This record gives sequence, structure tokens and C-alpha cells, in this order.
Amino acid sequence: MSNMEYLKNKPIAILGAGACGKAQAGDCALGGATTRICDLPPFAEKTLFGIKEQGLKFFGEQLNLYGFERSGVAQFDKVTTDVAEAVKGAGIVIVTTPSIGHRPFFEQLVPALEDGMVIHIFPDNYGSLLLRKMMREAGCTKKVIIGGWSSAPFGSRVEIKGGVVLPRVRAYYRAITLRGAALPTIDQADFLESTKYIPSMDGITKGDGVVGGETVMDTGFSNVNPVLHCPGTILGVGVMENWGVIYGENKYDFSIYSHAYCPSISQVQYTLYQEQCKLAAAMGVGIQAFDKRQFFSRENILGPEYMGPDYEIPFDQQDYIQFGTGPHTINNRYITEDIPVGCHVYHELGKKFGVKTPVVDSMINLANAMLETDFYESGYSLEYLGIGHLDKDEMLEYLHEGVYKEKV
Repeated sequence: MSNMEYLKNKPIAILGAGACGKAQAGDCALGGATTRICDLPPFAEKTLFGIKEQGLKFFGEQLNLYGFERSGVAQFDKVTTDVAEAVKGAGIVIVTTPSIGHRPFFEQLVPALEDGMVIHIFPDNYGSLLLRKMMREAGCTKKVIIGGWSSAPFGSRVEIKGGVVLPRVRAYYRAITLRGAALPTIDQADFLESTKYIPSMDGITKGDGVVGGETVMDTGFSNVNPVLHCPGTILGVGVMENWGVIYGENKYDFSIYSHAYCPSISQVQYTLYQEQCKLAAAMGVGIQAFDKRQFFSRENILGPEYMGPDYEIPFDQQDYIQFGTGPHTINNRYITEDIPVGCHVYHELGKKFGVKTPVVDSMINLANAMLETDFYESGYSLEYLGIGHLDKDEMLEYLHEGVYKEKV
């Protein structure tokens, strides 16, 4: 493992100013790091509103097993819409955008990369594969470390009033452990070590610690969002669309965790997870292990991320911390990201490695019908990620060693 102390006094650049980006930026700044935050037009006009002038209020319950918390008004070294300006001289670059934002940010990031940078993608959602591919296409040979995470360090929501995005972000829980991996895996020790210089990871590094995944495909499978969000939203759509209409007081108090999850949805989620496990085994990569019982509670497999493996809220009890987390419409990232990215990649891998994925496919089919679209057509392909032409051994060599076989 290399000495990563050179990162200690370098700025941290946060790319993306949604809930994840704001939470990471606020926590890093309050934790003592020189922090910059960047978002791109046309979103930046709303997402960066008021931050340069007033700072960013970072607050919330931050529920976690060990009680770690940090709150306050964060001030930033730079608030910008220019990626090159944000990352110049930075040691750590944290990418927090939904997957739809990866390519626009990477197009500006690749020419601005500097030797020694460590890029963390939260959650990875195959962004590490895409960034490495775009570097190859651009002829970029900068010596950087790239990796991604199965989730974000927080559950967070931006405060919005009357359609105005306020410079306030609420963190309602903090993770105490998180699974991450570098591409290639030979960089993993340095990648994980670098988290010691990211204040937004303090709840984890001072908690149960980071866990190294077995390649970035492992972190893709270990992202709990497709398992939690897709069955919960699609099978709970009747509750969601009637909440605040014929029952429930306020439409915006709805949460799939608090109001939709039930034993039957849990069984579907567990079966989808079993399909993921079969895919991981066929590919020769890992996946985060969960016991079946952990799926059958209000928090499902999310709870252990911030309260440990024994945390369970029975279905006959309420989950107040999730109130208002939504989604409030079927046209939400729980579907528009987790179906075309998460589920569709599983579908494509199933075809490539001969693993049947009937539950995954049913999620895609129902989402297609509800949104009158075709996620089979628009979803991430293995070719888009640069791995469609690789056989199993070639893929593993690339994931582990960084040896990439170009398509003939």
C-alpha cells in the first residue's frame, strides 16, 4: 500500500449538488477539509442557489449505531459550474451524480485529471467502468485511482419549499460501513486507505469501517437500490398513488419503507437478490451477503448499513425516520435510474453468462408498461460500459489487473 498522506492538505472536489453531493460537501467542509462543490447547467442555477452567499446548512438526525454526528453551516473554497476549476489541484474527487450525470461530468473531468488524484463514485453504478472507458477513448494516461461504492455515506434529502431548492440538506441516517472497490483491484488498498482523508466517511472509518468488494462488479451487485426501490415502488404503486388522495394526510409524507413494504414485497426483493447472487457466482465476483430474515422488516437490508446486522423494525411497527422519503411518483429515480442501470445490466449479464433473471425482467416489463417506454432499448448495455466483448477470463483480468483487451 502506498503512503496516501499527500492527500491530507489537498482540496476535495465534489461533483454534483443533489442530496448526496450537498451532504458530502457539507460534511467534508465541516470536517475541516478545503472543499469545492460543482454542478452543471441547467441544474446548477437551482442546486447551487444561495450556497456561495450563505453557505450550506447540513443537519438532521443522522441516526447510526454509534451516535456519530456533525452539523452546521458549511462554507466552501469554490462554488462553480466549471469542472476543471473545481478539480484543479484536488487530491480527492467525489462524484455524486445519478448515473445519467456521469457522462456529462466525465467529459469535462477526463481532460482535467491530474496524476495522483483519487476518484470516488457514490454510488458507483458502473461509473468506474464508464470513466475508464472514456479515458481510453480520449487517450488519457494520467496515473489516477478510480473506484466506486455500493451506496452513499448518508440517507439525505435536499430541502425544497414551493419548488425552490434551499441551501439546506438533511441527513437522516449515517452509514457505519460501506462496500467499495477500485478499478482495477490492484489499486484497492490505496483506494480504501484514501477514505481516511474524506471527512464525509468519518462515520464509517470511525464505525465498522470500509469493506473491500471483489471488483467493481461486486459493488454493482451490492448496491441495494435496485433490490429495494424497484419492487417497493412498482408493487407498492397503489399505496403511493392513493396516498393523500383517499388515505393518508399528506402526499409528501409517503415512504415505500414506512407505507408500502410488506412480507410479500420482501419475498420478491429476496428472490431478486438471489438472482443477483447467481449472476455474481457465474461471473466469479463477489456480492454483499445478507440473511433472508433481514429482508423481512420495514428497513429491509438498508437498516444494517447504519445500525448493524441485528437492526430490524417489524412490519407491525412504524418507521418514522423514513417519512417523506418517497417516491411520490412512478417517474422517479427509484425507477428511471434503478431499472435502466441496475436491473437492465443484470438482464444483460444474465444473457451473457446464461443465468435466468425472471424477477429482474418482470421489474423491467412492469416499469416499461407504467412509464410507456422501453428500458430494454434505452438501458445500459455491456457495450456502453466497454465489457460487452470480453469473455469471463478477459473480464476478470481487466477488473483485477487492469489489462484490457480491445475489441477486434
